[in-house]
Amino acid sequence: MAEKLKLELVTPYKKVLTEEVDEITATGSLGEFGVLPGHAPFLTSLKVGELSYKADSRVFHLAVNWGYFEVENDKVTVLVETAERADEIDLERARAALGRAEEALKKLTPEDHNFRVYESALERAAIRMQVAAKAARK
Repeated sequence: MAEKLKLELVTPYKKVLTEEVDEITATGSLGEFGVLPGHAPFLTSLKVGELSYKADSRVFHLAVNWGYFEVENDKVTVLVETAERADEIDLERARAALGRAEEALKKLTPEDHNFRVYESALERAAIRMQVAAKAARK
């Protein structure tokens, strides 16, 4: 069994990271899951959520938006729309986005075309704030 996982995280715009890691936790469409070296091959979709990984006894956190997560032969490939490291997130901007989404949702009904757009914006802002708060605590 391998001692490390090779993690590659890619967005349509750039390769965000390539690292040797000890473990990974992510938010799949069916809930949170974890991967350790020697994990069985699998492919799943990711929803808006947090992806964290442990490397050399340190834990790193990222906010990710929709994508795919594949494990094969101790290599993990993560393809997502966007990914932001906890220390890169502008907390004030995330708070402002959360407020805008909340205000817009108060004026809409679930049948409204824009309801899902603002609901997704709310979810992204909340995750970004959650992840950014972890960087602030360090």
